[in-house]
Amino acid sequence: MKIKSILVSQPAPNESSPYLEIAKKEKIKIDFRPFIHVQGVDAKELRTQKIDLTQYTGIIFTSKNAVDHYFRLAEEMRFAVPDSMRYICQSEAIANYLQKHIVYRKRKISFGEKNFSDLSPLFKKHPSEKYLLPSSDILTPEIPRVLDAANMDWTRAIMYKTVASDLTDINVKEYDMLVFFSPQGIKSLGINFPDFKQEETKIAVFGSTTQAAAEEAGLTVNVMAPSKETPSMTMAIEKYIRSINK
Repeated sequence: MKIKSILVSQPAPNESSPYLEIAKKEKIKIDFRPFIHVQGVDAKELRTQKIDLTQYTGIIFTSKNAVDHYFRLAEEMRFAVPDSMRYICQSEAIANYLQKHIVYRKRKISFGEKNFSDLSPLFKKHPSEKYLLPSSDILTPEIPRVLDAANMDWTRAIMYKTVASDLTDINVKEYDMLVFFSPQGIKSLGINFPDFKQEETKIAVFGSTTQAAAEEAGLTVNVMAPSKETPSMTMAIEKYIRSINK
């Protein structure tokens, strides 16, 4: 079966996206729809986790979502974040994003290269702080492992959750291929379309955890990225289309 239409479980990209180049080059239709979205918890729910924002002298940010929801809840709980707060951010982009909420100059802000493990030297440099880790309900196992190995005084606060979006207005069976980037996207497929049967529909996944979730849901994975040959999802999809649409 030739691939003529693809549904990508992400927001629509900008005009220079490789997806749009594939659509034009291969003469296929590619639509975009987020299968999941982030939903913040409220102050009441945060209190049930026994989190008192006044008790922490440092914050560890792993994403822009974490930044937004920390400051949202601080405002909701009428907590004035002190100028003395230490911020350790997973990347420079996240550190720069802090400017949305604070005056960046003269603040104690540090950041790593890219991966969470890159923060280890910073934790060793600032070991005396009591850190809060704002996170979603899903936490990469590497994060507590790195923090515990550094003997940090840290507490996790679930400030937002990844939930399934309402997709009942679309017909997934109209598409020849569905593209997923997270286990939560696979879960959303099952929630929105409990009677979905794969049959001729091709499934593309990014990452081993997404692959595992798809297979656990009884799906056959037809396209897998990243790999040595195809490090990006668009490269993997293009290669598959060219092989099957001959």
